[in-house]
Amino acid sequence: MKKDPFLLQIVAVLMLSFLTFRTTSAQIQTEKLKKHIYYLADDKMKGRGTGSKQAAKAAKYIENEFKKYGLTPKGEKGYRQTFEARVRRVIVKDSIRRADNVIGFLDNGSAYTVVVGAHYDHLGEGHQGSSRDSLGVGKIHNGADDNASGVAGLLELARHYATNNNKEKYNLLFIAFGAEELGLIGSKYFTEHPTLPLENIQWMLNMDMIGRYNPDNGVAIIGYGTSSKFPAIFEGITSDIKFYTSRDGNGGSDQTSFYKKNIPVLFFHTGGHVDYHKPGDDPEKIDYKALTSILELERRVIDNSMQQPKMDFIWTN
Repeated sequence: MKKDPFLLQIVAVLMLSFLTFRTTSAQIQTEKLKKHIYYLADDKMKGRGTGSKQAAKAAKYIENEFKKYGLTPKGEKGYRQTFEARVRRVIVKDSIRRADNVIGFLDNGSAYTVVVGAHYDHLGEGHQGSSRDSLGVGKIHNGADDNASGVAGLLELARHYATNNNKEKYNLLFIAFGAEELGLIGSKYFTEHPTLPLENIQWMLNMDMIGRYNPDNGVAIIGYGTSSKFPAIFEGITSDIKFYTSRDGNGGSDQTSFYKKNIPVLFFHTGGHVDYHKPGDDPEKIDYKALTSILELERRVIDNSMQQPKMDFIWTN
């Protein structure tokens, strides 16, 4: 049968369009980042304080996104890893609170796994302590930058790797940590009760406050010195945003819990600002264009790390 060249041309265009859609749909999408942040940092979420109904609602939101992406549950009960968190900084009636880590797994059939994490809790209405507003108790601390920005990044990286039609060399474990603001409790609990062997973790990437990019300072990438492989991973990586690296693996967020277990880490952070731990940390103040660029930078780092053998660990203190 003679083939119609016009029909063949239509088929070729449709196939190209499909492949283009697949590629585009897997890339980091600014509108999705914005959607997640506006949901998590809305006044209705009342600051996502540990143990609150709103923190539970945030955890459910993250779990539903993981389900949507087809991630395998990797908690202790489904996607959840439940633990108790104690408020120590102030005396409050409900000082012991239930919290959850939300954990999803992308199984690529590898012996080793890259962990991507961000905490989803914040200060609630200031009653649990840590507000930097002297009149902040009773006011909603929305925590758009701290850390709805990191959770949005976590969800977009999860969506990207679950839909990019590639099978990476290593597995990926996505963890939304609870109770970080009470002392890294969720990440500490995971590293003491891991749902996969710690020795099988290749390295850990943490995002905490990545939404308020300052072009004068750039993005800090902490933990560059925790493995001899990171210089090779960063070789050839460029970005339209400024970034700089720091050696130390410690640094006031959840990567510290992994670093203390001799796991290489990188912590992405855009630094402090006038709304840090105050009621003014709102979604409209996020730099969504820069946030998208930060996630693209992280994606390149993860992709390059997939080319490395088992990574060594260096104690930087």
